[in-house]
Amino acid sequence: MAKNRILIVDDEPAVRFGIRDFLELHGYEVDEAETCQEARHLFSNSRPDIVIADYMLPDGTALDLLPRLKEIDSEIPLLVLTAHGSIDLAVKAIKEGAEQFLTKPIEMAALQVILQRLLETQRKHHKHLASKSRRVRKAIDPFIGTSAAIRSLADQARKILTTESPILILGETGSGKGVLARWLHENSPRAEEAFVDLNCAGLSRELLETELFGHQKGAFTSATSSKQGLFEVAHRGTVFLDEVGDVDLQIQPKLLKVLEDQRFRRVGDVRDQQVDVRLIAATHQDIGELVRQKKFRDDLYFRISTIPLSFPPLRKRIDDIPVVAQYLLDKVSADLGRGEDDCLKALQAYAWPGNVRELRNVIERAVLLSEGKSISLKDLNFEGHANVGALTSDSRLTLLELEKQHIQRVLEEERGRVEKAANRLGIPRSSLYQKIKKHQIILPKL
Repeated sequence: MAKNRILIVDDEPAVRFGIRDFLELHGYEVDEAETCQEARHLFSNSRPDIVIADYMLPDGTALDLLPRLKEIDSEIPLLVLTAHGSIDLAVKAIKEGAEQFLTKPIEMAALQVILQRLLETQRKHHKHLASKSRRVRKAIDPFIGTSAAIRSLADQARKILTTESPILILGETGSGKGVLARWLHENSPRAEEAFVDLNCAGLSRELLETELFGHQKGAFTSATSSKQGLFEVAHRGTVFLDEVGDVDLQIQPKLLKVLEDQRFRRVGDVRDQQVDVRLIAATHQDIGELVRQKKFRDDLYFRISTIPLSFPPLRKRIDDIPVVAQYLLDKVSADLGRGEDDCLKALQAYAWPGNVRELRNVIERAVLLSEGKSISLKDLNFEGHANVGALTSDSRLTLLELEKQHIQRVLEEERGRVEKAANRLGIPRSSLYQKIKKHQIILPKL
């Protein structure tokens, strides 16, 4: 992660040298400017975290500079320095929006305390903005279970916690990609910074662009005020883009620019802004196929897939289902005990097209419906099936009838896509076609 950046604006080289030497010794990156014009240019291009400006400059004052900087980014604080301070001038500077008014010579230890306090305030502000736009759930462990698939994922994830490279999480809808993304952030060096997430599915190009990059006042008819984009809110933190395969082709070059140059431009703005973010993307789609169909840029695909992680579907780790179910049950209600054996068997027998998200919904629903101290088979209601017991434990059905019923259900869940259904059933596509013909199954329409 990049160091905090400070912009010093002073026309006296000795003053700049003294402050810069101290700040660099304490781990800051420093930019220097001698004039208001030079300061505006550096501010636009380097995006400092804090500005320290002398009151008197060759082409104006710090109070002349302040509104110009606020037009570019109103969130970055400015400290005003002066060799001839007065109470009136200090009051005026604070009223104009300056964060602090300090007299020369500067006490460096006091300056360090002020900078640390301002940076901590910025950090809390960004985290607050990030949490306002979403419903925050208590974090769920993404690696519940003992199956080889989930253990392998956990090992891979732990190895990449300190990397700054983009991460692409692959997996079916509801498998836990968002939970894994949050876990990666909360265990990374950026854990104290903001975590901002956005589901790109179904968003129009215009809405997605303004959500990601923000807009300037007057950029379009309804833009009555400027708006920060998610990349600004997540500065120094993590941006999680779910269903990144749905990002509009016209937005993809701008997304690539953020990843390559750490720069972006608000809608309606003529200036680039610098940002320091880590990207985690996720999708349930085959992006390689989207690239071949020219629906996704290959250069962006190669950039976001530097580190791919594959989240296994719940049906591929059947042995984990009782553990995951109990974990979710404990979170929903600490008063209810373990489910009955036939209940756990039913959970393991179900195909879980909605993965962990569907399992969580089933558990929550069962807790509400249950009248006893444990969940029983009659309390379970799977999506689209009124009673799971009728599908999983009817001993009157023959094996052929059970096979037909199960194949029909999987085909319905996969909307008639034979190849996907065959993968779920663990048989070749040709074998599934033979069984469809044998059982005289009518394929659902896509």
